[in-house]
Amino acid sequence: MSHMQIHQLTLIELAGAIQRRELSSREIVDALLRRIGEVNPRLNAVVTLADDALDRARAADAELDHGTVRGPLHGVPITLKDSIDTAGLRTTAGTAGWRDRVPERDATVAARLKAAGAIVIGKTNTPEFTWSDRTDNDVFGRTNNPWDLERSPGGSSGGSAAIVAAGGSPLDIGSDTADSIRIPSHYCGVAGIKPTQGRVSRFGHNPAFHGIVGSWTQLGPIARSVDDLVLALSIIAGPDGEDPHLQPMELRDPTNVTSRDLRVVFFTDNGIRIPTPATIETVRSAARALADDGAAVAERLPPGIVELAQLWWPIILADGHAWLRRLITAAGTPGTGWYTWLDDEPPVPSAELTAMLERVDVTRAALTRFMRDVDVTVSPAGPLPPFRHDEAHTENNADSYCEAHNVSGYPSVVVPGGVADGFPIGVQVVARPWREDQAFAAAKVIEHALGGWQPPPI
Repeated sequence: MSHMQIHQLTLIELAGAIQRRELSSREIVDALLRRIGEVNPRLNAVVTLADDALDRARAADAELDHGTVRGPLHGVPITLKDSIDTAGLRTTAGTAGWRDRVPERDATVAARLKAAGAIVIGKTNTPEFTWSDRTDNDVFGRTNNPWDLERSPGGSSGGSAAIVAAGGSPLDIGSDTADSIRIPSHYCGVAGIKPTQGRVSRFGHNPAFHGIVGSWTQLGPIARSVDDLVLALSIIAGPDGEDPHLQPMELRDPTNVTSRDLRVVFFTDNGIRIPTPATIETVRSAARALADDGAAVAERLPPGIVELAQLWWPIILADGHAWLRRLITAAGTPGTGWYTWLDDEPPVPSAELTAMLERVDVTRAALTRFMRDVDVTVSPAGPLPPFRHDEAHTENNADSYCEAHNVSGYPSVVVPGGVADGFPIGVQVVARPWREDQAFAAAKVIEHALGGWQPPPI
């Protein structure tokens, strides 16, 4: 099997090939390291390589020779976002004070993936402490989009999405406080999920689970197929005795969901930013695919979507980014890193913050009532194709389709919906809390109908 074929295989395909002895772990690790070597000089997506990856692959092959299978990812190479602690492997969170930081303990998600047999071969680029819609920092510089090197892969999981799209890794774990798994998945043409708030531990992620920002941050997989997301989420989900937000809720099987079970509402315009015509048509095609498969489909803008998106930013910066200063200062980064705009945001009075938080719960309650009669919503992941490096992304309000569900806490899957005008278009599928199974089931229908991942031109 050629290196080209190996690097295009999905996570599940690679795991199956190893366990059926069709490919060795060493062959796969070697092929993906070669692929990273081919594309990374242009992408700058992988910022640290593990120097023991091939040794671990040989050990995995030897274990298999003796009948030992560590778990469903035995011998499969993966990457992890550089904001996720990996014991013995440099983790910088993109901040200069941590340029040479090597954690002594794995983050929960890293530990669980390793226990399932995965081999971490590298870390992927992130903006400093994940805090930007573009992936750039003072330690490693800028990551480029594999569809167009002059454009951004988005942020903050831009390195994750870029290397998965380009075939350097079958799986990465990203983090999402506003759109940081979903917009990079949309921009790079891969699949990703922000799980339900309280599903996956943030222990060992930087920033962690503390405060308002932490509670709106979720960790989730980025891969090239929805089935890969399902497998990865089953490995990393569940309480760990560290993250106090986690709930011991069942992770249901999406294969038990059929489209006939689903009541679907779709919308193409949230009223904040009108998507491109190609994006609108892609979402309509996704809705038609679900209807053709037996789902009950209606077009309607859910209540609260606009309000939740509009509340995200003023609440996040309500303390004048004091939370971010604390992180940067504690890391020993000189000055304020590359955040030259931090001083421009004065904190709001506490009475104003508490009033905004009350509005959040009133708005979430309205959405909760609406979702009593709806299983999933389908919408754009983002309204626009990836922005050029010299463009101001925030001026385009490109995050508003995603930000609402950091505040709602609902699980949100982005699935590739095809390519138009040279760029991929992601479709966002959102379900009620703890019903990732329904979001996954709908996303799989869309993936099948619209073609799923396509290799970028890099």
